[in-house]
Amino acid sequence: MKKIVLLAAAAVLVAATAVYPTFFGSTSYAAADVDSAAMADQSGADWLSHGRTYAEDRFSPLDQIGTGNIGNLELAWYADLDVGGEIESTPIVAKGIIYTTGTYGVVFAIDGRTGKQLWRYDPGAQARGATIPAWGRNRGVAMWKGKIYVGAADGRLIALDAGTGKPVWDVQTFDPKIPYTITGAPRVFDGHVIIGQGGGDKATRGFASSYNAETGKLEWRFWLVPGNPADGFESDAEKMAAQTWNGEWWKFGGGGNPWNAFAYDPELRLVYIGGGNGGPWGRNARSPGGGDNLFVSSIVAVNVDTGKYAWHYQTTPGDQWDYTATQDIILADLPVNGEQRKVLMQAPKNGFFFVIDRANGKLLSAKPYVPVTWASGYDLASGRPIEVPGARGDAGPFQLSPSWLGGHSWQPMSFNPVLNYAYIPFIDASMSYEETPVGQWKFNPLGGMDTSVRIGLPQNMKGGIVAWDMVNQREVWRKYLPVGVAGGTMATAGGLVFQGTGEGFMVAYDAKTGAEVWRRDAGSGVIGGPASYSVDGEQYIVATAGMGGAYALMSAFDSQKFGWRYGEGRRVLAFKLNGKAKLPPRPAPPAVEASPPDPMKLTGNALIDKGSLVYHTYCVDCHGPSAVSPGGYPDLRHTGMLPALEKIVIDGALVPNGMPAFSHMTRDELDALRAYLQSRHLPGR
Repeated sequence: MKKIVLLAAAAVLVAATAVYPTFFGSTSYAAADVDSAAMADQSGADWLSHGRTYAEDRFSPLDQIGTGNIGNLELAWYADLDVGGEIESTPIVAKGIIYTTGTYGVVFAIDGRTGKQLWRYDPGAQARGATIPAWGRNRGVAMWKGKIYVGAADGRLIALDAGTGKPVWDVQTFDPKIPYTITGAPRVFDGHVIIGQGGGDKATRGFASSYNAETGKLEWRFWLVPGNPADGFESDAEKMAAQTWNGEWWKFGGGGNPWNAFAYDPELRLVYIGGGNGGPWGRNARSPGGGDNLFVSSIVAVNVDTGKYAWHYQTTPGDQWDYTATQDIILADLPVNGEQRKVLMQAPKNGFFFVIDRANGKLLSAKPYVPVTWASGYDLASGRPIEVPGARGDAGPFQLSPSWLGGHSWQPMSFNPVLNYAYIPFIDASMSYEETPVGQWKFNPLGGMDTSVRIGLPQNMKGGIVAWDMVNQREVWRKYLPVGVAGGTMATAGGLVFQGTGEGFMVAYDAKTGAEVWRRDAGSGVIGGPASYSVDGEQYIVATAGMGGAYALMSAFDSQKFGWRYGEGRRVLAFKLNGKAKLPPRPAPPAVEASPPDPMKLTGNALIDKGSLVYHTYCVDCHGPSAVSPGGYPDLRHTGMLPALEKIVIDGALVPNGMPAFSHMTRDELDALRAYLQSRHLPGR
């Protein structure tokens, strides 16, 4: 979740998997390379990795459920998850057992036939330290040879016995004193566990690591941003990247954190890593005088065995708009200009859909899939964007599209290899953007304060799903969703595309035409990626529910009208033909409350205005703008804990419950925060 800089106050407000053989010219699996569960994946019965295959295509070859019988798809079972916060995980499935996560890396094993919980593992990440970021969200697990792998919010990579949930090994992947966190799902590529981390908004230094799946031993580490030249560089790639930076960038870290996107080509033996935004946001703050700032907002290909650099492509040179390249990376073989090419596809936040040769990194196509104002296109010869003058905000406020929400956030996209269509959960929004003059900004990584740029609230927000013809690089169809909260997508051989919605439904579209053919209640917002599996001859569609995502936070006032509340509606749902289960009734929507004040306007009360600045620096990431929660975390307009605010916020009384401590907050800041929350207080509930 990103922050929102207040213009008025100039402050911060934000597997084991088998390769699907037809995509790589293979017709069989090498038994030595995968475990017995992966062998079954040829039929699509299992969903063994975050994106189902090494190619991360999120395409199920199962076709029992199709356009002809989709009307008979009903709820088979549901399983409540005893966690709070935002549920964003994609379930994986092996031999009829579902493995998924709640917040902070809590892992659940569930019987895919009945929904019965088989085991639960809690790594206790929220209680291991008061300084970890308040990002309890977790997007899933990986699997390899009888082990389940999870990244906990406190930085541990943990291997569990798939049968019992007991820990086998764990390693600390980063220094817990540095404000990194893990929110993404690990991947296992041929026995190598790949994990990244978040923290670019705290201006940490991003890196990806590989661990031995059997022992947990660190195999290699690839830094997305170079370190201090005085310490020497660890690789030629790092030395090369340093030539694109200026000043003393290493004092702030630089960003580039690869917190979500990984894919793997076993023939080329290349792992593809999606790099995050620059940190601090403002390029002149972290790299005075400019520069491309490699490998910020880049896709980097490295050897799976050694981590050695092969090539890179930077989607947004010199990023200063939070235009990450951490969105899904999908691999496929496609005809491009009449020639069959091994390609890599990505729809990153900057609004362009990229097709890249995955063997050498050459740009083949870049077309906008949402409205874009920062660049008019890409020059295919150089691979660089054609920037619009003023887009960097150096000549005053610029109306920027996409906003910092991106044209596509982390919600997974999918790919149908029969139609050669990609299905992107998109966001259409703009914002006011301006660069802060050098010397007039400040940065506090622990508080999340970054005033290196001045940005407004995203405006005119819309969202939904767009089908993109990969061969002709054009839109085929587009659907808009209420509130604009668009969940991840999954395509199937039954000619369907499944997607969850923020207002609490599972929806299916005809993959070719975009006609909505099915809709069922999910009881809460669905933001993660659906999956499909087969057990006992029956195909299931499975997803996790529990409101989440940056867009949901930004549209919190709309989301609350659906009745989402903290700690309610977190569950796994499975659908099959002629299912008989029923969800509990939806909670009644609360009475309409007063619209939240515009956080960019000051009240004239110095203490309350300072408290708004403190709130939108420390608290907004979880509790929402203007203290309006979309349901992932408590709505502080109704809190009764203001008398105990010091014990909670500074002393960390609720750290075991997932509420981090801000021990560096001053007494004056605390008093101002209390005054602001008192001004926002509403009775009841």
